[in-house]
Amino acid sequence: MATENGNSKSRAKPDIQRPPRVAPYAAVGLSTTVRGISKRSDCWVNLRHLANMIHGTMFTTSIYFPIKILAIPEGAITGFTDEAFDMDHVVAARELYLDIPGEETEFLGELAKQYETYIIGQSKARWPEVCEDRFFNTAFIISPEGKVVHKYAKNHVFARERSCMPHDVYDRWVELYGEGIDAFYPVYRSPDIGNIGLMVCNDGMYPEAGRALAFNGAELIYRPSMAQPLTGNGAWELQNRAHAMFNNCYVLAPNIGPYYLSPMFEHPFDVAGGMGHICDYQGNVISRSVDGADTVIAAIIDIEQLRQFREMSLFGNFMKELRTEIFKHMYDEPIHPKNLWLHEAPYHHAEADEIFRDNIRRLQERGVYTPPSEKFEGSKFVHPMPDPSLRDYESMKRLFWEPYEQMMGHVHQTGPAPQPETKAASAGEKADA
Repeated sequence: MATENGNSKSRAKPDIQRPPRVAPYAAVGLSTTVRGISKRSDCWVNLRHLANMIHGTMFTTSIYFPIKILAIPEGAITGFTDEAFDMDHVVAARELYLDIPGEETEFLGELAKQYETYIIGQSKARWPEVCEDRFFNTAFIISPEGKVVHKYAKNHVFARERSCMPHDVYDRWVELYGEGIDAFYPVYRSPDIGNIGLMVCNDGMYPEAGRALAFNGAELIYRPSMAQPLTGNGAWELQNRAHAMFNNCYVLAPNIGPYYLSPMFEHPFDVAGGMGHICDYQGNVISRSVDGADTVIAAIIDIEQLRQFREMSLFGNFMKELRTEIFKHMYDEPIHPKNLWLHEAPYHHAEADEIFRDNIRRLQERGVYTPPSEKFEGSKFVHPMPDPSLRDYESMKRLFWEPYEQMMGHVHQTGPAPQPETKAASAGEKADA
């Protein structure tokens, strides 16, 4: 019998509705070598490489357990050209980035169908239904039927990323999707693989991101990629283990491999240093790769076991005893201004830095941050092109990318690779000739 203060005595309660069991399966994450793109068609260099990696992974790893999730890292399709070269946001949206769904996800969808697996990935992509001439850092899920069944727009970018975020166009986002957790941290629910939440890179710096996904039902969280020094000093793994333990979720964290800053570079830069990993729902690392150069991580995911733990355990099952009222006023005062890019394009790095510095000052004025005794110059962006007159897209194409296209034109052919039957027909035509 319930009392006024919410306490209740032990009594028989009707059982809740229970779903069918999710059979254990393997989840794998790829770390692939990537070339930064100079135009959208350059994505096919990376996509073909991903296809080779997927074929190899399925050949070797599927003998371990049925692979139901195959995850690729952040940057694996498009790289990070906009942020590395401080590109104009609108130009990058028009010239570099994708539509999801689009021909690139259709290409991955064919692989998902072939191997009867879900593919989870990331790309910077346009959301024209939200706002024209904006791109968002977008994670997506492709089903075994080859269709994009879920999308997520990154909610926290780091200070050098040019992507737009839902908070930057907050009023429009809320108009379209509402203002609940599901509008910003949606979760895909599947009878085959459980409830899957997505976040990307810098999202995982915030405990709230994992907690929001968990409150929305997530049982496995995809969180790609991270760069040095946070991979080398263990911070990335620490964060992912914490998300997994605090929220009793699996965390699948593939990392990007060696990266060619532009297609013209002769050698890649190992920006991430490996350390892709998978955590179980108690924060244990169950797969790790210290190398990031075209490697794979793989582990068994047992959603039924996770569900049993969440129901049976009275310790280590943390969300059941949250005192939510204590925390609800922490976020009454905003820190980062919303709707910044609703009516104007995102700023370049130097201008955007001032927004973040205003946020720091705001926290100091509130007494959240205590300022140091002396003020020094903070971190700043140094453009790779010293001459400001050469920082536009056309100049950078001419200096960085076009010479590579002249040397390696065959690498930059547009569209997907020819299918076997196309090759056979061409061979037959040659034979006839």
